Amino acid sequence: MSDRITVVGNIATEPEQRRTGSGIPVTSFRLASSQRYRDAQSGEWVDGTTNWYRISVFRALGENAFASLRKGQRIIVDGRLRLKEWEAGEKRGIEVEIDADAIGPDLKWGTASFQRSPRSDASGQNSPAPLSQPAPDGPSVADGEWSVAEPSLSGLSDPTPF
Repeated sequence: MSDRITVVGNIATEPEQRRTGSGIPVTSFRLASSQRYRDAQSGEWVDGTTNWYRISVFRALGENAFASLRKGQRIIVDGRLRLKEWEAGEKRGIEVEIDADAIGPDLKWGTASFQRSPRSDASGQNSPAPLSQPAPDGPSVADGEWSVAEPSLSGLSDPTPF
């Protein structure tokens, strides 16, 4: 099974990093995603069912995740869903795993700052990131920091600001 899924939840275990047999870095951790709703009769908040996911993060994203993520943080994960059947003696079950393609903080609960990682070239050596990636009349990236480009007022009949 290879469906795409996006999940919001709390990191339930400290992220662990290991390497595959071919040397690819993999970071993994468990994510708990719970529904919370307000009971209409009592007016109180009620915790719903918690879904548990094993998150696997490969290569550069895995290294960045290992350096950035800690148990207890609330994050958003997007990736490919995989169901793995397991058996241990008389016990059987299904583990739900997400191979993450993107991870970020849930900014509903706090703030974050971004620091760009150096890129590696084909030989594995760090190469400098491009100095800028401008977008016309929109945000641009310069030296890994976000800045806002000023919109052009040319072509407007009234250049007065709002």
